[in-house]
Amino acid sequence: MRLPIVSPDELSDEQKPLYEDMKKGMRDHFKGFVNLRADGALLGPWNPWLREPKFGKPVWELVKAMVAAPSLPAAVREVAILVTGAHFRSAYELYAHVLVAEQRGLTDEKLSTIVAGQRPVDLTKQEAVAYDVASALVNGGVLPELTYRAAVEQFGTHGTAELSYLVGVYCMVSVTLNTFDVPVPD
Repeated sequence: MRLPIVSPDELSDEQKPLYEDMKKGMRDHFKGFVNLRADGALLGPWNPWLREPKFGKPVWELVKAMVAAPSLPAAVREVAILVTGAHFRSAYELYAHVLVAEQRGLTDEKLSTIVAGQRPVDLTKQEAVAYDVASALVNGGVLPELTYRAAVEQFGTHGTAELSYLVGVYCMVSVTLNTFDVPVPD
């Protein structure tokens, strides 16, 4: 861990409202994994974002927009997030979203295959499209036309855009976690 965890009693006036907003958002949308220390300090990507409110606040606003009434099915979202986390080998992201994906009904076989950077053979049609979109995007270049059309067929243009933005947000989350070597909680 390259950044000390900010204790709630050490927060600056600029950090306090961001801390409260993050804590509420975490309680409402990020359940099933450790993201708070016993004293209320934020773990995961929230600590780095909190330390730099100038950048952390807009990133947090984007994250909140992505979790507010998503149109994509939960399992589809988790497949895309895990493909992204696996690409970046982001330990905390994989830790958190494997637990969330289990709650969303993804099997251990699917999860272990995705985390290993491979495409499971037993994905649903929508999960397969999410996998293909996320994999293509994190590997760079223009999304292939056939992959784009498959996404529009499964999710519509709005859902396809949401999927693209989701992958982008989790690229940023992964890079944040990897930059500051954020560990998996004990």
